[in-house]
Amino acid sequence: MSQRPIITLTTDFGLNDHFVGTIKGVIVDIIPDVQIVDICHSVQAFDVLDGALTIAQAYSYFPTGTVHLVVIDPGVGTERRGLVVSSDRHHFVAPDNGVLSLVYASEERLHARHVTAEHYYRQPVSNTFHARDIFAPVAAYLAKGVDPDKFGHEISDFIRFNAPKPKPAEGNTLRGVVLKVDRFGNLITNITPQDAPALFAEHPTPFKIVVGKREITEIQTNYAQGAPGEVFGILGSMGYLEIAANRGSAAQIVGAGKGADVNLKLEGAIAASNGE
Repeated sequence: MSQRPIITLTTDFGLNDHFVGTIKGVIVDIIPDVQIVDICHSVQAFDVLDGALTIAQAYSYFPTGTVHLVVIDPGVGTERRGLVVSSDRHHFVAPDNGVLSLVYASEERLHARHVTAEHYYRQPVSNTFHARDIFAPVAAYLAKGVDPDKFGHEISDFIRFNAPKPKPAEGNTLRGVVLKVDRFGNLITNITPQDAPALFAEHPTPFKIVVGKREITEIQTNYAQGAPGEVFGILGSMGYLEIAANRGSAAQIVGAGKGADVNLKLEGAIAASNGE
């Protein structure tokens, strides 16, 4: 029995309007046996980096041949391009605004095509809803088996950016930033074990993490290890240092959010950084 085709959805549309339901309707009309999987519709509005983080964390867990529709598109209706991007195992349909940047960084081989084959579009095309009229039909036809090269010519000048990297600072300090706050109030920083290996060793070097109005001196291996009200560091499933609290919102406790500075000072060790 052959596997049903899969299309995933990652958007900033939320669930209060008709947008998500509408694009699902367009997809199912083209390929009725498709399996649609919602990765996330709560990407921060217009936040391309948040969208890039979201799809990069999820896509590799899906079967070969999955089509990932990613629409965080503040430039909808402008001259920004639409893309079909194919790696060895997956296809992606997205605006060319950098939202696939962390996918690009993870894949050794990929081909990006500028979508120009208008006969695959739903007509008429609205200048405010390309997800419905361009991206959803293209994703559906990809899942249906249309070859990626049918949608447009290959390009190499697609937009990409690097996620913010922690930087060394004075006083044996590594200066990072909060990339996002998850729904539990955990602060996801951009500091990885490669940036500060001494912090994540079995017996960590003495350290101090300053974020918001708190200094943090404890690293835990799971959320339940922390005492009630205690804020601590933890290596989260995304592969980054998180600032967390046991059954509480670290963001509220420390008074910090996305974009806040995170200063890690390691005593007696030099903080490594892959930033330049």
